[in-house]
Amino acid sequence: MKKQSSPFERVTGMGQLSIVEHALCPLDSRASLRENLVHGAKYSFVNKSGQRGYAKARVFSPLGLSASDELYLWGMLALSLLPAEPHAELVATPHWILRQLGIINQGSKRGGRQYKTFGEALRRLSVLNYMSDNFYDPTRAEHRRVSFSFFSYSLPEDPRSSRAWRIAWDPIFFEMVKSTAGHFRFDLAVYRELDAASRRLFLFVSKVLSHRRTRLRAIALEQLATDLLGFSPTLAPREMKAKVRRCLKRLIELHVLSEAEVFKTSCGNQFVRLQRGSYFQTAKHASYRPSSADSPTLETLREIGFEDGPAIRLIQRFSPRLLNEWCDITQAAIERHGMSFFYKSPMAFLVDSLDKASNGTRTPPDWWVDLKRKEAKLHEMTPQSSEVFQKLRAEIFQDNVTSKIKDSSPTVVSSARDILRSVG
Repeated sequence: MKKQSSPFERVTGMGQLSIVEHALCPLDSRASLRENLVHGAKYSFVNKSGQRGYAKARVFSPLGLSASDELYLWGMLALSLLPAEPHAELVATPHWILRQLGIINQGSKRGGRQYKTFGEALRRLSVLNYMSDNFYDPTRAEHRRVSFSFFSYSLPEDPRSSRAWRIAWDPIFFEMVKSTAGHFRFDLAVYRELDAASRRLFLFVSKVLSHRRTRLRAIALEQLATDLLGFSPTLAPREMKAKVRRCLKRLIELHVLSEAEVFKTSCGNQFVRLQRGSYFQTAKHASYRPSSADSPTLETLREIGFEDGPAIRLIQRFSPRLLNEWCDITQAAIERHGMSFFYKSPMAFLVDSLDKASNGTRTPPDWWVDLKRKEAKLHEMTPQSSEVFQKLRAEIFQDNVTSKIKDSSPTVVSSARDILRSVG
């Protein structure tokens, strides 16, 4: 029997080409984990006419954001885009997701530190709002004004539940990521081992140096440190330079870069020069396509009581949407009503329900619809957060209040109080 490759060997990360041009939040958790965080960044680009343009982005995080949250964002995107026909929903248990991302192994117990960290990251990422005045839309091949969230989610009320979690990607965001011109794959194992700043540099280098381009001749040190990596703009130049050099050294050690130089011009401005390393000659972000045995639904079917053979046949027979829906109804019935709910067994109930639902003769029970409605309620913005969000939209898209909001530096990190004061 052929040995299957482990999830660590086959799952890559997925980066969005425009977003990896800048940090989503400060590296300093004391600043980034504040509620109603506003983070700003700028980056340059060359349009299809060969002219240089500039994009301004604002990230509004009502619950704050950690730089380490990006691992889950890029990892879950990759998992959602593995199937030949990607779907804008990822329905899986947290155990399956974390195991695929290499954060836990097969023997890790449920409910541990990794699950708590994942849940907290998911909560922060789900309410994040991203705005840009010059975001590249690969489906239309032009730069556009955009405003989107990353995803919403629906989780079981009981954290001990074995029911799957539902991650629903924002349609505008997912459309742009799904396009072959809107994403790139990267080595998730390498990314996972790096510190947060080096991770961001790794993604940037993987984007700009992984194909035809072998050298980045110059990028301003301050821009790289603050806009791209997320270091504080208030750092002294010497400290900023030292922190960037540590990231460069780490990527050189991994052969991602062969050379990296921080140099000063005659005017006293400091720049960074990067040279592609041998890593990109050997890195293979393979053409792996998952089989039915790799489906996240397999773990759910095992929980219900199926052996692998019958479970795989169900995965092959029914659509993912229908199968996930009735798996959740079955598990919710076990947890809510107990085994006495079933005339024969949960397995028999599920198979019978799938057969009848696929023929249009059975619909989900009312009690389950009510349960899902209750669980689907997301963390709504407070009135203060909603006001901040509207002010930010006006700022980034240059509406009536733009003149009242001053962009004093390329990177702006502020709280709701700061924004409200500036536009009041």
